[in-house]
Parts: sequence; C-alpha cells; structure tokens
Amino acid sequence: MSNAEYIKPDLCHEEAIKLIEPKLKFDASRDFDGYRAELRAKFLELLGDMPEKVPANVRVEYTEDRGDFTEKRFIFDTEKYASVPCHLWIPKDGKEKHGVVICLQGHSSGMHISMGRALYDGDDVTISGGDRDFARQIVKEGYAALVLEQRAFGERRSDKMKDKTTCPHPSMVALLIGRTMVGERVWDVSRAIDALESFPEIDAERVAVMGNSGGGTCSFYAACFDERIKIAMPSCAVCTYRDSIAAMYHCACNYIPNAAKYFDMGDLAALIAPRPLVMVCGREDKIFPLRGVMETYGIVEEIYKKAGAAENCKLVIGEGGHRFYADPSWDIFGSFGLI
Repeated sequence: MSNAEYIKPDLCHEEAIKLIEPKLKFDASRDFDGYRAELRAKFLELLGDMPEKVPANVRVEYTEDRGDFTEKRFIFDTEKYASVPCHLWIPKDGKEKHGVVICLQGHSSGMHISMGRALYDGDDVTISGGDRDFARQIVKEGYAALVLEQRAFGERRSDKMKDKTTCPHPSMVALLIGRTMVGERVWDVSRAIDALESFPEIDAERVAVMGNSGGGTCSFYAACFDERIKIAMPSCAVCTYRDSIAAMYHCACNYIPNAAKYFDMGDLAALIAPRPLVMVCGREDKIFPLRGVMETYGIVEEIYKKAGAAENCKLVIGEGGHRFYADPSWDIFGSFGLI
C-alpha cells in the first residue's frame, strides 16, 4: 500500500469496523426476552437523550376536500421549542375509522414529495423516478396517510445552512447536547402517534410506518423505539453498517455514536419482532448495497424464527437502484392485515 493510504483517515476506520465483534450481536442460544431487554436498554442509551414531553397542542390549519380523500394540514408540538407540520390524508370510503401509515421522505426538498407535489426545481424528477409519492399510494391502498416533515428537511430545514436538506449542522449540535438527529426524528414519530389521537377518523391503535432512504432509517428505528407501531416497511436503509454508512459518505443524521460496538442494524430487529417487518431494497442500490442487505436479512430471519414469527419478516428486492418499490411492497404489507 502507498503511504497516502495510511495517511488518510479512511483505511484505519474501514479495518477497525471489520474487526469489531458487537457486544450484543444476536445469539440464538440466548434467552430471547433477556436479550431483547439488554439490547433495548443499550439502544435507548445510544440513541441519545430524549426531549421532555409536552402536550401535543394539535392545531388544524385547514381542511380540504380532495375528491377521493380529505386533507387536514396540522401542526403539533413535540418538545418545548419544536413543532412538526403534517398533512393527514383520510380516504373518503365510508369507513368510520382508518388505520394510518406514517410516511417519511428521505433526503429531499421536503414532505411535499410524499404528496406528489412539486415545489422546487427537480421535484418532478424525484417524484416520478422512484415511487416516492407515498401518500398517494397509501390512500389508494385504503389507509390514511400521515405525511410528517422530519427535522432538517423541507419546512424544518436549518437556517444555519442554505441547502434544501440541511442535516449536518443540527446533527452535530444534537451530539453536543447528548442527543442524535435520528433519535430526535424517532421522538417526533412517536409523538405523532400521540397527536393522531386528536382525530376521530383515525384508529390510533392501528399505526404503521414506512419511508425510503433517510425516511427508511427513521422508520426502522422508530419501530424499534415505539411498540405501538404495528408494522414497519423501511426501504433502502436497512443494511450492515460496514457496507453502508461506514463504507462511503452519508449524511451525519445516519449515525448513532458507538452503535457498532454493541450491535449491527440487523440485530435491532429483535426490538421489532414479532411485529411484521417488510424490508425493501434495490438490487443496484450503490449506497445500501445488496450484499449488506442480504447479510442483514439473514440475521433478521434468525431473529424472527427465535421469536416464533418466521412468517412476519419479508424482503422485497426491486430491480433498480436507491428508491422505493411500490409493487409488490404494498401487496406484501397488506397481506398482514394489521391496519
């Protein structure tokens, strides 16, 4: 190897993560309940300090008839100095109450992508090129859709940065104060479930979460965090740390300090099992490579077998890159009949 390879910071990290044996790596010989309890405690510790809970204080800004569905734009409080803008789409199908899917965009210009609404240059391409109009799909499937703006995206982008997706600065400040950006996003999803109790059209006992890329990451961790989520469908996000966020540049919002010392992403499926988990990936995804996804899914399968729910984990491999694959993902999601 050349001297330059030793001088740069990458090689030592790449080799170090290969050598780590996570302290809480899944072991099928262990008592499952004891393992889950230990893993959950460490996951919550590393996810960072959570905000102090405040009343949701839901404020509906408008209600619009959109033909096949009713749209409610509302804002709720998630902590003392943070509020979350949302759009709730409720199908007009005669049902008194609907199960709801919380949908989370990844790195993009904002939650409007989930609604198929182009606000900025390039949005049309983003929407049309990867099944990213989640809310449209959800309502078509007969569920209500909660479109939630994640921290540092869209309307919640940081004023300290000029890009449309402004995670790096707030993610680093979160670390300074003992938090993580992904932990804050997970907290917002959990508080959104509380906020949904304000809507009589919604059955807050039937809640799912899905998203792609950064939205998939938050979907997965949110299901680990909040057991009220009945089914999770993360897309282009669940992979070995070694092959994905440690192998190439990813936004700072993806990282949980010290995580690799204790678990890999697949191990955390023990915090979701036996609840259904539908993992979606792209065969040609360059940033969450298939080899890492397949290794992770192998661990997930072992965990679900141990949990006595082998039929509750599924893997969808789309014939393309880093995007969502509506077909056949929604059919598999619906086959569980949970929401």
